[in-house]
Amino acid sequence: MAKIGRNEQCPCQSGKKYKYCCALKEQGVQPRLTPEQALRITLMGAVQAIQQDALRHRKKFRELGVFFFFSTAKGDAWVMEMTDCDCVQVAKNGEPLEAPIDENSETIEINWSHTFVVHNKEVQITAYADKRVATLDDAPARELAAAIKQIRRKFSKEQLEKVHLPVPE
Repeated sequence: MAKIGRNEQCPCQSGKKYKYCCALKEQGVQPRLTPEQALRITLMGAVQAIQQDALRHRKKFRELGVFFFFSTAKGDAWVMEMTDCDCVQVAKNGEPLEAPIDENSETIEINWSHTFVVHNKEVQITAYADKRVATLDDAPARELAAAIKQIRRKFSKEQLEKVHLPVPE
């Protein structure tokens, strides 16, 4: 068998250079993740962590970039996106719900079910499906409001607009 050069195309036909493909597998080394791949793993990890908190009926909140995660003592958990104020429930009464997250190598798409506002120290949600408004009684409204302000101060309007890509029609 002929020796494969590190910079040659990998014989597995992946289209990658050998050194970034099967050479890593042979060495037992994990390839480096792109920032998008790392965020995707971190995002799903955060969703699973907040679902575990909801399963244990622990009141918790976490931030990750433009995302805010919280669980309640009742066992509910939500993911909030702080730039467009979208949200989706990922646990209910201590039971995890399927996270509506579609991932590929280019993008992360989340099928948001609601929008939210923090008003008079309450988090109000509006369903996309039927425009029904509800109040999340045990949501950490103060922490969420502070996180939104911090994100908006930290990033320019142009940067925040780049978080979302227009949906092709």
